[in-house]
Amino acid sequence: MTVLEAPARYLEWMRGGSDYFESQLAMIEDDQLARPLALPNWTGKHLLAHVAGNARALGRLVTWASTGRPHPMYAGPDERAQEIETDAELDASALRAAVANDQHHLEAALAKLDEAGWAFTVVTAQGRTVDATAIPWLRSRELWVHGADLTAGAGFDDFPGDFVRELLADVLAWRRDRRHEVLDVRPLHRPASDIASGGVWIEGRPAALARWLPGRGANGIRNGDDHPLPPLTPWL
Repeated sequence: MTVLEAPARYLEWMRGGSDYFESQLAMIEDDQLARPLALPNWTGKHLLAHVAGNARALGRLVTWASTGRPHPMYAGPDERAQEIETDAELDASALRAAVANDQHHLEAALAKLDEAGWAFTVVTAQGRTVDATAIPWLRSRELWVHGADLTAGAGFDDFPGDFVRELLADVLAWRRDRRHEVLDVRPLHRPASDIASGGVWIEGRPAALARWLPGRGANGIRNGDDHPLPPLTPWL
């Protein structure tokens, strides 16, 4: 895969994720956004504040890649949480506008990156060193997964199949490398060798596994030896 082939795929998923997120948001009335979500200590307004803030933070990485001057996603370890809490106090219409506007600005910034910019190395908020090609992928994860968090009207079964496969591999690698959780995940109807990483044997449809691994529910998931599913630490 060349340096520009990865962005083309990731940019497609990012734009599709933005459409998906907006479609879920359109089904929710403003007063409903003040209600708690399944995510700990978050309302719908917290989620919108996070999604908008994430676009701005990733935009700083684009600036880093385009200028060569360090622009971290956040100034410090607590800035992300503080920003979410502050912005969640905004009214719903302002948060809806922020999600759309900040996504637009991120897409515009990414469109200006040249091949050298895409190949430039940046550091994520979690301390991972990645090429700028990863930026639209990081945004895609946020949009699709949090779009499913917004409403029970849609879910991981609506995600593109190739995106689901990438998400499975990504979250498995993160759990292995950052949490030391070694999981042998076996999507039904696929060879175990495609994604399996050794350890506990868990099986289910790819979309169900992609829902379970980020901590969004275990429907349709089973342990291969019929023992209880292993506990998962919070994702990201």
